[in-house]
Amino acid sequence: MRAYPDTSFLYGFYLKQSTSPAAAAHAATMKEPLHITELLRYEFRQSLRFQVWRRALNPREGVLRADADSALSQLEADLLSGLAVLVPCDFQEVLRRADDLSQRHTIKEGSRSFDILHVATALHLAAKEFLTFDEKQRHLAAAAGLAVKP
Repeated sequence: MRAYPDTSFLYGFYLKQSTSPAAAAHAATMKEPLHITELLRYEFRQSLRFQVWRRALNPREGVLRADADSALSQLEADLLSGLAVLVPCDFQEVLRRADDLSQRHTIKEGSRSFDILHVATALHLAAKEFLTFDEKQRHLAAAAGLAVKP
């Protein structure tokens, strides 16, 4: 596996955002399918549902239900077609690596749980690159020895 994405990359790839052109351009250069785990798939789903809820409270925030549904449907279609693949991982090993990253980075840098879990997953899967648009996560992934793109 060459690259592992986080949720911010999936947002850029599956929703219309300011990061979408960069996500699409990077994806076009990839020579392998987009690799995701069930954990990443869950967080993407949960995040979109949360953003729909935010939109219901304030129409200037969050994501439209139709856009969230479309993003989720497109991810599932990509999984069916092979443009994206679900890769297995040993969650016990991911948690061990996550705890190590937490110990080294959280108190000094304020790393968040899912950020740590995604970087730990990338390390566990022996990814060379980490795909993210989140600045704090970019820093964490680089500190863990991953090349950060796009």
